[in-house]
Amino acid sequence: MSDTIEVTVFQAKVCTETLYDQRYWAVLDKLEQTQASRIKQPLLQHRYVEIHGRLRILLGQWLNESPDLLKISRTAQGKPYLADYPKLSFNLSHTGDYVLFAVTRQAQLGVDIEVCKARANLAGLVAKCFSKQEQAYWSQLPKSDQVPAFYRFWTQKEAFVKATGAGIALGLNACVINPLYPSVFLSVPDSCGRASDWHSLLVDCGTGLSAAIVADRPFTIVNGSGF
Repeated sequence: MSDTIEVTVFQAKVCTETLYDQRYWAVLDKLEQTQASRIKQPLLQHRYVEIHGRLRILLGQWLNESPDLLKISRTAQGKPYLADYPKLSFNLSHTGDYVLFAVTRQAQLGVDIEVCKARANLAGLVAKCFSKQEQAYWSQLPKSDQVPAFYRFWTQKEAFVKATGAGIALGLNACVINPLYPSVFLSVPDSCGRASDWHSLLVDCGTGLSAAIVADRPFTIVNGSGF
């Protein structure tokens, strides 16, 4: 399992034109349609329909299957998977109008994207979610560098806990990233194996955005097209 794999990444911006909803709505399964119907805020409902519809279309293209027939299941912790295609791994993340999809085979995979914006409680989040070593590194940075550095750590940590399938309950401060070599994990929870088994890469999504992908195998990133 040490061979390098390719992770294909698709970046998109969610449309705001309601005419697209029907196309995406039509490929959702009954559970997804029910979930969408429960969202009362129109913009949030639209985003849910489009993001999950686009995921199905992407997976359908990947597998050469009809997107509305795909059976997307979820683990007890909420991680989506295709029971009929156990070797396929996929994950998505969205922030505001931006969404990032990642697809590969035979790997645990997680992705996260965030808008880099200043927060009043940034130092509190660092104290709660970063390890002592990460905190020390972040605290000595110039103020102008602290916001982008925070999101570089944050997206990698979020992508890691999503890749494990355990979610944020695993503890963001329990996965420790090497501040000088961000693709390297210094430590991970015992339940996740060895730190050296996990690999992280940052994704360039443009100014004002931070994104990362984490997998339990060495990987390279391939930009998807035609989506």
